[in-house]
Amino acid sequence: MAHLVNAGARLDRLPISSFHYRIFGLVGAGMFFDGYDLYVAGGVLASAIQTKFTTAPQNLQFISLTFVGMTLGALITGFVGDKMGRRFTYQVNLLIFGLASLAAAFAQDMNQLIACRFVQGLGLGAEIVVGYSTLTEFVPPKTRGRWLSMMAFLVVAGFPVTALLGYLIIPAFGWRPMFIIAAVGSLIVWYLRKNLPESPRWLEQQGRTEEAEALMARIESESAGGAPLPPVVVPPQLPQVAASDMLKPPLLQRLIVGSWVLITINTLIFGFVIFLPQFFLRQGLTIANSLAYTLVLSVASLVGCAVGAYLSDAIGRRWSIIGASLVTIVTGYIYARFDASADPAIVLCVGFVLIVAIYVQTAILFGVYTPELFPTEIRLRANGICNTLGRGATVVSPFMVGALMASYKLPGVVWLMISLVVVQIVVVWAWGVEPRNRGLEDVAAKA
Repeated sequence: MAHLVNAGARLDRLPISSFHYRIFGLVGAGMFFDGYDLYVAGGVLASAIQTKFTTAPQNLQFISLTFVGMTLGALITGFVGDKMGRRFTYQVNLLIFGLASLAAAFAQDMNQLIACRFVQGLGLGAEIVVGYSTLTEFVPPKTRGRWLSMMAFLVVAGFPVTALLGYLIIPAFGWRPMFIIAAVGSLIVWYLRKNLPESPRWLEQQGRTEEAEALMARIESESAGGAPLPPVVVPPQLPQVAASDMLKPPLLQRLIVGSWVLITINTLIFGFVIFLPQFFLRQGLTIANSLAYTLVLSVASLVGCAVGAYLSDAIGRRWSIIGASLVTIVTGYIYARFDASADPAIVLCVGFVLIVAIYVQTAILFGVYTPELFPTEIRLRANGICNTLGRGATVVSPFMVGALMASYKLPGVVWLMISLVVVQIVVVWAWGVEPRNRGLEDVAAKA
């Protein structure tokens, strides 16, 4: 019974088993600490500026160099992951991130902290690319949207966790314990996931058919649990895709879609959401109340990811993205018209819906849609390029936010968000594909 190997078709017909949960748990644990450290900046910087450890210009450098590191990490890991494999890449990036987080906790001045943050960014950018892409290659198409959205849920869980821990820890102990938590947690996960398997799809594309076949046999045995498996539906043989094909239609259109949606969602998160504590401080709230308001709104991020997990498989990726984008435009416009110190109830209620809409997009765009757009041979490179451009936009967004806040206050920041989201709707409507209920090879074949 020599398959040799048709890994994609064989993986797609497997029932959900302990194997899938193990992959999800161990990859997801690393992704959680990635999300934790993404969101830790807001509370850390708000505390550091109050204790005179940093200045406002240094805060902008901290955020921008985080994104410079993430941009480089996303680009490098895309090429390394397609060349050396998913397993090698996700272990190296998590180790880099964990050690840099430990060093950040003991930084003696802001310049040292900024340098550590840049190195953290290399690991953070890499983890996002390889984590989502790896899970994409293991889970079946009928529930792929749900699995990947729940992976995004774990990443976004870092938002309320950092908000809660920041509220409890920072006023009493300062910001350093926040980095120690990230370091210890990520290094534990690095050790636990040393035995995660390589992607059989990637092994097959590399011509390592014996390894892919042996791995598929083990996966099928665990998934079957002694019961017969559904028959393999062998897809048509696809021509080999080269990296240069990304610059030709129709993959070029997919690259544009993937890049623009990640530019948009990165700017929404890192030009708005991550600045919430500082926005509240500027509106006259105390540091404690600022962190408390942020904690309330952070719960909406989890709701948004859960909604995204349902919608992505229920109505499809494209309609979910477009619908959530429209809600973002409407609620963003309303949110910008009120002040947290004068109208706290309105700000929290409208802000809650706004954050839900942003994180519906986050779950689908980061976790589900972008990795699905590209064939296995170039998935990490293409996803890495999209993430590189997305992260690249966030390098300049802190400076744009600073300039807009100085000249136009919060409404200026919100109008920047709305403009990007309008273009996102047009791009997804015109060029976006719908991968719902389709195998990755089928999505690639229609390119």
